[in-house]
Amino acid sequence: MAGSPALLLLLALGLCCPGIYGQRYKMTARFRDSRLTHPQVGQRLELECVTPKEDSGVFWVRLDKGGTLHFIVFISSLARATFEGNHKTSTHFEAKKVGSSYQLVVKSFTPQDEGNYFCLMNSNQALYFSPRQPAFFPVTTTAAAPTTPTPTTQHGITKKDPCLKTPDPETSKEKELNFFCDILIWVPLAGTCLLLLAALAVTVILCQQTRRRRCRCKRPVNGKPHVKPSTPRQHV
Repeated sequence: MAGSPALLLLLALGLCCPGIYGQRYKMTARFRDSRLTHPQVGQRLELECVTPKEDSGVFWVRLDKGGTLHFIVFISSLARATFEGNHKTSTHFEAKKVGSSYQLVVKSFTPQDEGNYFCLMNSNQALYFSPRQPAFFPVTTTAAAPTTPTPTTQHGITKKDPCLKTPDPETSKEKELNFFCDILIWVPLAGTCLLLLAALAVTVILCQQTRRRRCRCKRPVNGKPHVKPSTPRQHV
């Protein structure tokens, strides 16, 4: 279809920007069989798009696992289908309109059909699209056969040997934390004690030097200052 690239671009913008969601028309894409959750290989899968506006037509697109959008079909309000490449029919899909329901049928579901299916509507230059309808094969998990451990013989180790106990990871982490806490507490405390001892030693040395300077002057025995005798004056 000629307008499909522009339509896919609009859809990509809508998926990235929630503001492009239309609030006026609420659309719903779903499986016609409400009991169906996962399609099977080769199953005929029927989807329907319900919209309150019946005169605008609906686009069906698929978003694959790799994030690529694929245009499937446009169903007009007159129930005319136009598939990819502007074809009126498709060997893999069917499309029709029944009342307000625009239906898409995958004739034989294959791994290439897996993805999220959306229906879109373009009305008054506004794009409206439904929530995604995932269609994926069920995930199968294969249970591994239980393996019996081979017995190993260890010489020189008894059942009561404490070396057989594996260390508790939580206990080892707690010991490491306690060790770091001890370092953070005791290293600054030891440094402070060394600084205090150095300051005390410097203070003692300065006090001793000051005392020696004050004690250099000689004091008389009787406690009186030594005064030099003056010579008497001679009268002529």
